[in-house]
Amino acid sequence: MSDTSDVRAVPGGPDGADGPARADSPAGRDDQVLTRIALGLDGVQAAQRGRTAEARASFEALWAALGERGDVFHRCVLAHYLADLQDHPQDELEWDRRALAAADSLTAERAQTYESALQVRAFYPSLHLNLASDHLKLGEPDLAREQLERAVRSLDALPEDAYSAGIRSAVDELRQRLR
Repeated sequence: MSDTSDVRAVPGGPDGADGPARADSPAGRDDQVLTRIALGLDGVQAAQRGRTAEARASFEALWAALGERGDVFHRCVLAHYLADLQDHPQDELEWDRRALAAADSLTAERAQTYESALQVRAFYPSLHLNLASDHLKLGEPDLAREQLERAVRSLDALPEDAYSAGIRSAVDELRQRLR
């Protein structure tokens, strides 16, 4: 599992800063998936208690229901969490790549149907940090440095809060390990 698991959270929560979406809005229809992802976070907590396989199975079932063509915001969040639940670094890398690909397709408008203040740019420091960690685990320090540099270049997208401080700290720690 990733040693950056404490910084994997995607900004916001299932209810967002503006509260739950109305059921008759596009975001409201999606709210059911976000609720399932939030419930799946129980799986992440299970993993933290040593029940990784249970957590992974819960999220993989949700991924299967969502499908590769499912909502891009949901795919980004779910792949981001699934990466942390993998036993093998190569599998973790593949899930992190899926999360990044989804983020690359995510529009600000879609993200803001979830939470009005959510900025897609703020996803990139964590996504690139996780890819850097994956490459380091796979013995690919040059690729790790490349991804870490991308994380560093995107740090300005982060607000000044505890989540962002955790990302910045993890970037600094990985930078030290790559020297």
